Amino acid sequence: MATEAFEEIAETFEFLDDWEDRYRHVIELGRAMPPLDPVFQVPTFKVEGCASQVWLRPMIEGVGPGARFDFQGESDALIVRGLVAVLHALYGGLSVAEVTKVDAATELERLGLKDNLSAQRSNGVRAMVERIGRLAAEAAAG
Repeated sequence: MATEAFEEIAETFEFLDDWEDRYRHVIELGRAMPPLDPVFQVPTFKVEGCASQVWLRPMIEGVGPGARFDFQGESDALIVRGLVAVLHALYGGLSVAEVTKVDAATELERLGLKDNLSAQRSNGVRAMVERIGRLAAEAAAG
């Protein structure tokens, strides 16, 4: 289950010949993402387990499993900011119940990230995915 925005990224990756082009595309996605206001770049929103500084601010509209999930994110590293944008494309706009059912590993594998990110970056993506899953599960529970 992937959003239309994520499908567009996956389709673009199919046309890019090598990882360097894909890497640049991920960075461009991050640059296009609206910045997170520094007032939200605080420990409450910081994602632990990332080599870079990463903040995810949940923005959930509604209550219970049908509540709409969205978030704003920021990182001090360009590639990680791009990975935040990729995750936003994967999860943004889904219901919190749908977010908990997304198989992020499978969806991200379609982009070839696992084979082309350092172990530290992969751990950071995993930490962000786990944080998003917890936020959605908490919101779904009410």
